[in-house]
Amino acid sequence: MRWRAVARANCSVARSLAVVGERWTMLILREAFLGQRRFDDFQRNTGIARNILAARLRALVKHGIFQRARANGGGHIEYRLTDKGLDLYPVLVSLMRWGDQWLAGKDGPPLFLIHRGCGRTTRPAIVCTHCGGPLVAREMLAVPRAKLASARRVLRRAGA
Repeated sequence: MRWRAVARANCSVARSLAVVGERWTMLILREAFLGQRRFDDFQRNTGIARNILAARLRALVKHGIFQRARANGGGHIEYRLTDKGLDLYPVLVSLMRWGDQWLAGKDGPPLFLIHRGCGRTTRPAIVCTHCGGPLVAREMLAVPRAKLASARRVLRRAGA
């Protein structure tokens, strides 16, 4: 499959990668989640070439991840995360958690997350929306939509 065809694949991972899979995109999103909104701030904090940044931001606006808006003073353009963009937060913190676990080095993680609701340092966790249990690869079953009903019946009979 050619990369251009990935966006049309019958796979949510492939379709998502067609939008956010370019290597600079996650760093731009990191900066947005850290509060950056201006082109120059994205450029300075990521080191990305200006032409590549402009292209990435255009694509993210086109896909509804960012919206362009005039700053309150009306002078410069800002890139603000949309609801669709904000929904990428779990993806980004999952990458961060993996990097903290496997790549942080002897000094440990470079950044910590504090939950504003309770004031405590936290780590992202992916949990089942039904039972609240942790989602781990070895306990998951991926089932095509057409076979969902039969898979549920099999699992119920097995006592799951």
